[in-house]
Amino acid sequence: MKVVSLHKNYQSLIRKASKGNKRSQHQLFELFAPKMFSVCRQYLKNKDIAEEVMLTGFLKVFTHLKSFNSEGSFEGWIRRIMINESISQLRKEKKILFDEEVALDNSMNFVTYLETELEVEEIQKIIDTLPEGYKTVFVLYAVEGYKHSEISELLQISEGTSKSQLFKARKMLRSIIEKQNNVNYGTH
Repeated sequence: MKVVSLHKNYQSLIRKASKGNKRSQHQLFELFAPKMFSVCRQYLKNKDIAEEVMLTGFLKVFTHLKSFNSEGSFEGWIRRIMINESISQLRKEKKILFDEEVALDNSMNFVTYLETELEVEEIQKIIDTLPEGYKTVFVLYAVEGYKHSEISELLQISEGTSKSQLFKARKMLRSIIEKQNNVNYGTH
């Protein structure tokens, strides 16, 4: 199937799809499904559930397509739907639990760049080892670029809890990666 150029026929494709044109809807799905599956996968460990959530998200996209006003990024609009669907799935599974807030050491540098040679799938596997609360906040903040105020509103937690979850997630990730590097380089 020929993929429609995003630059040329993008608005036309959205307009036709919003009127129920199945072919245009299919083309939009083909264009965005791989990226949106990745978004869902960042939150959900199980690939089958991530795919189900993505499909449910696309159903919402096509149901509410007429409400998309071309003021923002269409991809961003779809992405937001996928994030909300992923979080809803985690809530449904009762997997999002948040620890109490902890006092954060402001002298500790939150942004620590560890030089590793990890592939994307390896990184996803490491992120998947985090408890769901840590993982959700980490992905929203570090991957999606949300602010703590936005995360607190989206997850219905305090900003302090969001910051605490991020701190704990980074600490746990750092520890896992350091252990992996020690094993890979033969040091103990």
